[in-house]
Amino acid sequence: MTENMYIDPGADTKEGYNISLTSRRLARQVVGDRTPEDRIRQRCAISVGDFVMADLTAFKNNPVDAGLRALEKEVPIITDIRMVQTGIRKKEHGSEVLCALDYGDGISKELGITRSSAGFLALRQKIEGSVIVIGNAPSALLTVCDMIREGVVPALVIGSPVGFVNAAESKELLRTLDVPSVSNRGTRGGTPPAVAVMNEIITMYAERNRKED
Repeated sequence: MTENMYIDPGADTKEGYNISLTSRRLARQVVGDRTPEDRIRQRCAISVGDFVMADLTAFKNNPVDAGLRALEKEVPIITDIRMVQTGIRKKEHGSEVLCALDYGDGISKELGITRSSAGFLALRQKIEGSVIVIGNAPSALLTVCDMIREGVVPALVIGSPVGFVNAAESKELLRTLDVPSVSNRGTRGGTPPAVAVMNEIITMYAERNRKED
C-alpha cells in the first residue's frame, strides 16, 4: 500500500490532510499495514489516541466485505445516538444515516427501556440488511443482538458501547452471533471507535469507486 492512500475523507484542508497523513504514518508503524482490518485498527487507535485500541478490535465474518457490499446497495446506516450519526461521513456514498433516538418514544415509555433500545425496536423492519453502528448504548446492542437471534439479519453490526454496565457483555454476545461484526473487547469503546470503523469502510468504498472511474 502506498503512503498517499486512505487519508480521512474529511481532511479537506492542507492542515487536516497533514494531520491525517502524520497520524496514519505513525499508526502504520505500530499497528501494521497488511490488510483492510489493519486499516480499521489504525483508525480506531487514532480515534482514541491509544494504540491499545488496535489490539482490542475484533472482526467476525468478513465485516469489511460486508460493509462494502452494503454501501454498494445504499442500505440504511442506523446509529444509537446523534453523536455517532453526526460523526459518520455523509459524502461519497448513498446510504441514509438514521438515529434510533428519532424513533420509538412511545415504546420507551411503555416498556420502560432506553430510548435507543426502543428506537431499534421501532426500526425492526429497516434493520434487516442494514448497517448498525452502536457507540454508546449497551442496551441498544443487546436489543439488536436479541433481534438477530430472532432471525433479523443486518448486513453489518459495528458495536463499541462504552461503560461498566453491560458494555463488555453486549460485545461478547455480538461476537457469538453469525453476523458480520466489528467490536472491541472489554469496557472501552464509545463514539470515536464506532465512527472510525464506519468511516474507514466508507473511505475504502470511495477509493474503490475512484479506481473504477
